[in-house]
This record gives sequence, structure tokens and C-alpha cells, in this order.
Amino acid sequence: MTESDGESIADLPPSAKLVYKVLEYDGPLTQKGIVEESMLSARTVRYALERLDEVGVVDEDVYFADARQNLYEITDEVAEAEATAD
Repeated sequence: MTESDGESIADLPPSAKLVYKVLEYDGPLTQKGIVEESMLSARTVRYALERLDEVGVVDEDVYFADARQNLYEITDEVAEAEATAD
């Protein structure tokens, strides 16, 4: 797992870990999609995404189907590191 400023995924709250796993298993999702998959509140998902962004494990892109939303996915470096660890 990646570290940034001394904080890693293991140091994050359970909600952020759950959002990370949802993104890991279900691929790129919008915030609404993460809320549906994780059954967390929208506010909790927003906070979790902020924390994951601070650690540097989540990328945020424009969701072209609806430009009002963003698409979140695990960064390429993290995905590659996990693939080589298996």
C-alpha cells in the first residue's frame, strides 16, 4: 500500500477503507455509485474520498456521461503495486 506524509491506508478510518475496497472491486465509480455500493451516507463517502485523496490513492476524473459528477478510481501506481504483490 502506498504512503504519503507518513499516513497509509491502514491509518485511515474504516469508512475510507470500505470506499477503497469498493473502488478496488467495482472499478471507477461516481460518488453516487460509491454510496449505492457501500451503503454509506453521501457525507461519509465525501469525507472518505477526501481522506483517500490526501493519501494519494484515488484519482478524480470528469464523468463524461454527466459532467456534474466526478469519476473516482484507484491510482495507477497503487493498482500496479497491488498486482505485483500478488
